[in-house]
Amino acid sequence: MPLSPSHRARRREPLAAKVPEITALFWTIKILSTGMGEATADFLAGVNLVLAAAVGVVGFAVAMALQLRAPRYRASVYWFAVVMLAVFGTMAADGPPIGHVGSAVFYAIVLAVVLWRWHRVEGTLSIHSIVTRRRETYYWLTVLATFALGTALGDVTASTLHLGFLPSGLMFAAIIVVPVIARRWFGLGEVAAFWAAYVVTRPLGASFADWLGKPAHRHGVGLGDGVVSAVATVLIIGLVAYAAHSRRDVQRPTVTEPATAARIPLPTRSDTGWRDARRVAPGGNEFGGNETGWNRPGWTDDGWTDDGFADAERTGPLRVRPLDVDPGGPGRHGQQG
Repeated sequence: MPLSPSHRARRREPLAAKVPEITALFWTIKILSTGMGEATADFLAGVNLVLAAAVGVVGFAVAMALQLRAPRYRASVYWFAVVMLAVFGTMAADGPPIGHVGSAVFYAIVLAVVLWRWHRVEGTLSIHSIVTRRRETYYWLTVLATFALGTALGDVTASTLHLGFLPSGLMFAAIIVVPVIARRWFGLGEVAAFWAAYVVTRPLGASFADWLGKPAHRHGVGLGDGVVSAVATVLIIGLVAYAAHSRRDVQRPTVTEPATAARIPLPTRSDTGWRDARRVAPGGNEFGGNETGWNRPGWTDDGWTDDGFADAERTGPLRVRPLDVDPGGPGRHGQQG
């Protein structure tokens, strides 16, 4: 029997969170990936600009295709996407002919618009809520904007303000501690602290990569961009292999498994038609709901929606449809899916 459009859409939805748990390992790989992206983009540009553009665009497209098709978080796929975004983000920041300050302002506006739209549509910016295709799309758009903004900020401090690579790196190392302190002692929200630190990881890693790779006359150590890129790549592969083997960076479920949690429809009449089915479970929003744990899919002809519960592979056979109630007469028992 052919699948309905809503069934096909549900099968494309993630079965679990698509991003890793935030640990020291996450931040270590993230900073290494920013430095690797900076060094790789500069090395390829020095060889051939067309080659650099091709690697950046094709690598970005392939990485995003693999990541978006994955049903759940896989360390190798996720971090390959991050590395390719690091390379592509460096090129994007160097693209607009508006100078370093202009690029920083432009990408700051882009990042603000993406975050505003994400929060307006989904009601949350938490990475623990990346369990639908739409939220994952917003997440990667945000990541791309942070890479481009961070690259531009690093160029502003190192080149426009003439601080140099090492002083810039040390300055960003101090700045990245600010969200940690604000979170721990001054009540800064978890989501705001995360994204503030995430933006700073880019100029932090890139500044140290430039310092190690650039020649002495540019106030660098002179190891070469190719060497820095290769060393960072080896370190990233080792840490990602450890993460994949240990699975310590996999987010744990925060709600009762859907197969054992009751789904009780509320056949209440409203001005806009039948109200949606609410998921009755303690806390969490694993199935596309808001921060209170409620889910709000609209009903389709087969009873579920693209943004509603996950498909049968994850939820099991228990599905209860709303009662088929005639407003003008007594109710009739509906069908059980």
